[in-house]
Amino acid sequence: MELPIQKLNPKAVLPQYATAGSAGLDLCACLDEPLTLERYADGAAQGRWNCVKVPTGLAVAIPEGYVGLIFARSGLATKHGLTPANCVGVIDSDYRGEVVVALVDLGAEDYVIEPGQRIAQLVIVPCAQPTLVQTGALPQTQRGAGGFGSTGR
Repeated sequence: MELPIQKLNPKAVLPQYATAGSAGLDLCACLDEPLTLERYADGAAQGRWNCVKVPTGLAVAIPEGYVGLIFARSGLATKHGLTPANCVGVIDSDYRGEVVVALVDLGAEDYVIEPGQRIAQLVIVPCAQPTLVQTGALPQTQRGAGGFGSTGR
């Protein structure tokens, strides 16, 4: 499969797989200068959400039948608390605009995002669009309607 990608900004860094076994392509910040992301606790105390939209300077053409999912980079998340504001970003196959990563800092300190820094990862996965069939009852399972923690684990 090919993934058509367009640089919308000459400073944009093309995504790369960090290793041969990487599932995600590293997305980089396309910034003119460093961007400081205030830690969430500071904003929460002031009654606002500290979320920044970090441009990548790129657009992609996700193939039909697939979706692009934007995930946190594990190192930034575990070391600094940097994570996508919506947990997982979704790029639909018919979207052709700039890939922008909404980030929030849940860490203990403000975080500075540098131009060209790897900020998230893009994973391309198949996406089914089933036909919905309304029914009066669903097939039964052993678990049934048991919710969170219902399996005892």
